[in-house]
Amino acid sequence: MEKRRVEDSKTENSYTLRPTHINGYGRLFGGMLMQWIDEMAGLVSRRHCHTEVTTAAIDNLVFKSAAYINDVLVLSGQITYVGRTSMEVRVLTYAEDQKTGMRRMINRAYVVMVAIDQDGNALEVPGLELEHEEQKMEWEGGKRRYELRKERRIEGY
Repeated sequence: MEKRRVEDSKTENSYTLRPTHINGYGRLFGGMLMQWIDEMAGLVSRRHCHTEVTTAAIDNLVFKSAAYINDVLVLSGQITYVGRTSMEVRVLTYAEDQKTGMRRMINRAYVVMVAIDQDGNALEVPGLELEHEEQKMEWEGGKRRYELRKERRIEGY
């Protein structure tokens, strides 16, 4: 099976925060962001494997800063690691300043997606061609996270 480049599936989406996205404290509702992160991971992984996918795990979801009504959120997703049937997708979320266009990271998540056929059976995924040092570092991190996930399964997580 051919390898695909990280850039081939890299995806970015933007959202304007509306009142329905805000919690009782006047900040972005975490569940809304989790939905957008899951959708982003699905888009990225479908572009990589050219088939349907399902979420297997959201293994690291770190809220770094709040976002507020009328903020523009930018979600950027890319493949970081692939196994035989699974793909790890890193999704970075930024709040974009309206005046300067500067972005501040508010969240980083790693999501594991599995390629599936019409019956829900796992499918083999293409390999990942690593072109830059940053991609190689992400791959090594993804390998470590993969091993940690295996250990957690053994422990009953």
